[in-house]
Amino acid sequence: MDRVSDELPELPEYAERVLDVAEHIPPGRVMTYGDVAEWLGEGGPRQVGRVMALYGAAAPWWRVVRSDGALLPGHELRALGHYREESTPLREASRAAEGHLPRLDMRRARWDGGAEGADGAGSRSGRAEETTVTARAAGAEHEVGGGAAHI
Repeated sequence: MDRVSDELPELPEYAERVLDVAEHIPPGRVMTYGDVAEWLGEGGPRQVGRVMALYGAAAPWWRVVRSDGALLPGHELRALGHYREESTPLREASRAAEGHLPRLDMRRARWDGGAEGADGAGSRSGRAEETTVTARAAGAEHEVGGGAAHI
């Protein structure tokens, strides 16, 4: 008879890197799935989303978001509670909007991975293509927002 191990499976290296980025996003700020992939210089939005779905429960999952600012389907109320607690900028929904749930104000809430924190500095001022920011992590330099990451 096979015995089921009580040990947790080893976390894949890419998943560790994604979760590390999520842990470093300041309270009140967010990064999109694509931002995280671009910052790491590996994978894409779907891969980051898959990591967050499988392994992100213990990380601040509400800080890694869709690019349109919509709240994570199935977790809207939990995410909204975190956003309000952290004063994450939101855009209130119009009465015509389905469910009347707000969206993230991506222009104000988006974090570029720079040294600046939740005080508003370091946020993207517009389209990602127009903003290039250098961030440091684990001794590697990354260009975020201006194309592919440079390591």
